[in-house]
Amino acid sequence: MAPADHKGCNLSTVQLLRLAAVALTCSGAVPAIASAQSLMDTAKLIGGAAAGLAIHESAHVAADFANGVAPGVKKVTFGPIPFFAITHDPVSPGREFVISSAGFWAQHAVSEYLLTARPQLRDEHAPVLKGLLAFNVLTSAGYSVAAFARIGPDERDTRGMALGARVDEPVIGALILAPAILDSARYFGARRGWVVWASRATKIAGALLVVRAVR
Repeated sequence: MAPADHKGCNLSTVQLLRLAAVALTCSGAVPAIASAQSLMDTAKLIGGAAAGLAIHESAHVAADFANGVAPGVKKVTFGPIPFFAITHDPVSPGREFVISSAGFWAQHAVSEYLLTARPQLRDEHAPVLKGLLAFNVLTSAGYSVAAFARIGPDERDTRGMALGARVDEPVIGALILAPAILDSARYFGARRGWVVWASRATKIAGALLVVRAVR
């Protein structure tokens, strides 16, 4: 059970959105700025990442209301960097796990749809969808680092999931990182059956921790 003074976690990913934009630029996923078209593609790519952020946070808010708690907003910091978190009052471990997991569940559902419906996405001219998928992967990777190192504000999602499921936070980090790695492999062309099904299995395994959380 979460401590009485622990505010439920829904850590905002605004800062991760900024990092995603930088990472996309450095990796070459963002087209070189040489024309109006490339500028438009870059804007669409970042717009896709922004849509990913909206989906992640909306899932938390929906889970808050579904579990009978009202979401709030709290200013938090990560080192010297200020940003915000969506919070909620303390709830039972099962509800805490669901609320804290909701953003990742939404990400996984969207990524799975994209990679299944558009297996050749990398070769398509689809900057919005690529930005959305990149946000999902980079956000999961960023959260997994925070989970392994146990760093960042108390309102981080992985800490809320760990408290709800009563497991060590690095376990949550591994369950978040594995789909990100496998989905990246699928995007870059690894379409063998075991890669696809391993990606789906890790997403399901993370969600099934809810069974432990509600005991």
